[in-house]
Amino acid sequence: MLTKARVRPKILVVDDEPDALELIEFNLKSSGFDVLTAADGEAALSLARTHAPDLILLDLMLPEVDGLEVCKILRRDSATSNLLIVMVTAKAAEMDRVLGLELGADDYVTKPFSPRELVLRVKNLLRRRSAPDEKVERVQLGDLTIDLPRHLVSVQGKSVDLTATEFKLLSVLAQRRGRVQSRERLLHDVWNYENAIDTRTVDTHMRRLREKLGKAARFLDTVRGVGYRFVEA
Repeated sequence: MLTKARVRPKILVVDDEPDALELIEFNLKSSGFDVLTAADGEAALSLARTHAPDLILLDLMLPEVDGLEVCKILRRDSATSNLLIVMVTAKAAEMDRVLGLELGADDYVTKPFSPRELVLRVKNLLRRRSAPDEKVERVQLGDLTIDLPRHLVSVQGKSVDLTATEFKLLSVLAQRRGRVQSRERLLHDVWNYENAIDTRTVDTHMRRLREKLGKAARFLDTVRGVGYRFVEA
């Protein structure tokens, strides 16, 4: 009997340090991933466009085009805007991490890092990305229930009256739980704004949403200087 071959996830690793590139490539391949590598920003952009990897591990300090610019370009292009991007930063570069998340990175790791932890981060992100394909119709966390098809939300069994925008904001965060969503990303995905006209719009709606959710507002976490995240604890 013929069996269908399992498709191996494809990871693009971008780093201008040969030793780091070799170490990451070895560990990812050992964990069952197909790996593409690039040593500069231009090569990374070319490979991302031609091979559509499942995830990109993107070092910030790159020659020619740095990692922040690569992330910005990928997010602006409709063909690559949905690629998973994990920033790799120096431990002390907090501002770079903030900028990376604001530009749309899905996560970040700091150097030096454990190769095993890095592989686990990659696996977790890919698993989360596959969740929407499972057609989740109901999110139940503690006393909070979100019925996606019926556009209904309840806390401790009591219905919460949300506007269409508030419901969409909550459902987007809930379906991407654990992942930081920048204000710019939320403006695009919830309000369909192509340009970040005024990120205070997001803050205003989040404040109203939290007021309506009451105790269940604990699931909505503010990531200072970046945006928001839905947490499970």
